[in-house]
Amino acid sequence: MTNYEIMFIVKATIDEAEIKKTADELQKLINNKKSKVIEFKEMGRKKLAYPINKELSGFYYVMKVTTDHETIKEFDRKVSINENVLRHLIIKIESE
Repeated sequence: MTNYEIMFIVKATIDEAEIKKTADELQKLINNKKSKVIEFKEMGRKKLAYPINKELSGFYYVMKVTTDHETIKEFDRKVSINENVLRHLIIKIESE
């Protein structure tokens, strides 16, 4: 199992229930397998540095997870096709 940090931005123009639902679904993608979400932070609504698909702001989320490579590949695939997610970033955390 490897540690990863995942950041994703959800559109701010959708309703609040849909934002929460999108964040919960992405968290469940990691929790469904042998993986574990260690930390899940909602960073709140922030202005984007530049417009993404005509969006000027978004809701930022950060997760620290312990998982395998296959789960990360599946997460990356699903979040890439999710229309409510503007951007995402997956960083592998090296062991000390």
